[in-house]
Amino acid sequence: MDPISGGLAGLALVQKSVEFIKSNINTVNDIRDIASTIDSAFAGEKQIQKERFGTKSVIGQHKDAATSVIDAKLAQEQLHELSVLIDNRFGFGTWRQIINERAKRIADEKEAIRAAKQKKKKEREQFQENLKILSITIGCAVAVALGLILVIVM
Repeated sequence: MDPISGGLAGLALVQKSVEFIKSNINTVNDIRDIASTIDSAFAGEKQIQKERFGTKSVIGQHKDAATSVIDAKLAQEQLHELSVLIDNRFGFGTWRQIINERAKRIADEKEAIRAAKQKKKKEREQFQENLKILSITIGCAVAVALGLILVIVM
């Protein structure tokens, strides 16, 4: 997906999410009723940022710089509007709580991934150490067996 279409898809996702929440904000009884739509808005914004900063080609980055900056600004405007809607409906600070909880969960997920990689690395190192010990043991056993055979034969 090229940066322009990726950014546009992300922006469309943010805009659709905000429009849905705008039209339903007064009928929801609980924040959980719109949680998946809020998650979609975040996913769209993340897609825009990924397209904006994830491009490998230097030429592509310069060529689409204006588009990526404008898409990011539009998404931020939409998310700000969403924050106002959420705070007005569920009380001041609700949006901040959502942002903080999301950041905590992302950090927890990154930590879990890091811990899993660390565990896998330790297991690989332990396996290599065990393989080395096994190789040395087999080598010694073969040397002793050959030595015994030579002693018996001579």
